[in-house]
Amino acid sequence: MKGEITIRKITPQDKNVFIEMSREFYHSSTVLHEIDDNNHFAAFDELMRSDLYLEAFILEVSGKTAGYALLNKMYSREAGGTVVWVEELYVREQFRSCGFGRTFFKFLEENVPAARYRLELEPDNIRAKALYERMGYEVLPYEQMYKAISE
Repeated sequence: MKGEITIRKITPQDKNVFIEMSREFYHSSTVLHEIDDNNHFAAFDELMRSDLYLEAFILEVSGKTAGYALLNKMYSREAGGTVVWVEELYVREQFRSCGFGRTFFKFLEENVPAARYRLELEPDNIRAKALYERMGYEVLPYEQMYKAISE
């Protein structure tokens, strides 16, 4: 599948599509657990309050919403600046296996400033984990995310 790719920061107008994709992500075979539905709304509200430590991007292919990425950011004295990691990366099924996930991730690496980029996502995000490992990243368990930042 080919198409024109657009990647942009999430806006208040993206609320419905973000919540829809977040639900898809947590109800798919990509992730092995579900979260309470209210968490999707709370996550969006938090995104709109500040991008200092939480940021999200939308992936569009030929004008169709193809996926989203949710990033966490934290200042680390050890790293000498902001450490960014991807908490959720979701590409809708019809857009998978076409290189869009890799393109999306490369965009994030190149356009979200960080002293260090980390990928300690939730370990049951099977598809994203495989993508990250193919790109040479180590994926640590979720509970090590904060611990590893301060070491």
